Amino acid sequence: MNTPHQLNNTGGLLLNINENARKVIFAICIVLCLMPFMSPAVALLLGLVVAQCSGHPYLHLNHKATHILLQVSVVGLGFGMNVHSALQAGKEGILFTIASITGTLLFGTLLGRWLNIEKKTSYLISSGTAICGGSAIAAISPVIKAEERQISVALGCVFILNSIALFIFPLIGHYLNLSQTQFGLWCAIAIHDTSSVVGAASKYGAHALEVATTVKLARALWIIPVAFLSTFLFKNKSKKVSIPYFIGLFILAMVANTYLPVVRLISPYIINIAKAGLTLTLFLIGAGLSRRVLASVGLKPLLQGVALWIAISGAALYAVMQLA
Repeated sequence: MNTPHQLNNTGGLLLNINENARKVIFAICIVLCLMPFMSPAVALLLGLVVAQCSGHPYLHLNHKATHILLQVSVVGLGFGMNVHSALQAGKEGILFTIASITGTLLFGTLLGRWLNIEKKTSYLISSGTAICGGSAIAAISPVIKAEERQISVALGCVFILNSIALFIFPLIGHYLNLSQTQFGLWCAIAIHDTSSVVGAASKYGAHALEVATTVKLARALWIIPVAFLSTFLFKNKSKKVSIPYFIGLFILAMVANTYLPVVRLISPYIINIAKAGLTLTLFLIGAGLSRRVLASVGLKPLLQGVALWIAISGAALYAVMQLA
């Protein structure tokens, strides 16, 4: 007897439609995400719906597509920022960054041991929470020789919490009447992935976006020392460290926007394209969160991720609320 739904190979409960129909639905969603009225949060929600109902027809390409699209979008956002404001934001965020990264890694290690989680899985979750989510996990996993399953669990945990943060952080910020600077700092410290940081901050305000993006990208540079530290902790000196070169392009975009008048003439157009790219990135991230991905995380790693996230979010919120 035929039923209206079936389980696909990604573990999602999908509508019983053929592959061509899935591709058409996916294409329509992409077009919608490029429309000016589409917000990052709604795009992420749309992606989650697609993942559960019609499925991602190009799932094997999703990780690479989101990785490239996010980097290009972040560089584009640099054309809307000023070097002097960015330096000020960086100074305000440096102490928060050092304290939060160190504290998260130490707490994550202890928590992982207490919950009896695999060492590498626990370390990847802690690193992703401490620095910049999926980018940190992708950079550190080859250094510690993590298995595909361990990487998938850590990424799934981070992306689930990112999705939640994108919705609840602006609500909390408005409820507590946080300033643009306070919210930008809080986002950059407490939300894992750059995509969700930028999505939440852009919803809060232009200055919050500037602060959040600058502090988050400065934070992302900590991938390098943490990756080098990881080679000693896991006794692996043969792997190269992946350096996030796109941050350099982001800085060049800021410099060009600050000092070249001709660039400022076209900057608004570049920024609009970058924001559309970011919205599309969040849709693709949501579309990649099939039921199988969600189920693969497991209870203990998710508990570690949630506990770390609550700890860093609470501590960072308390710290930024002390700012005048």
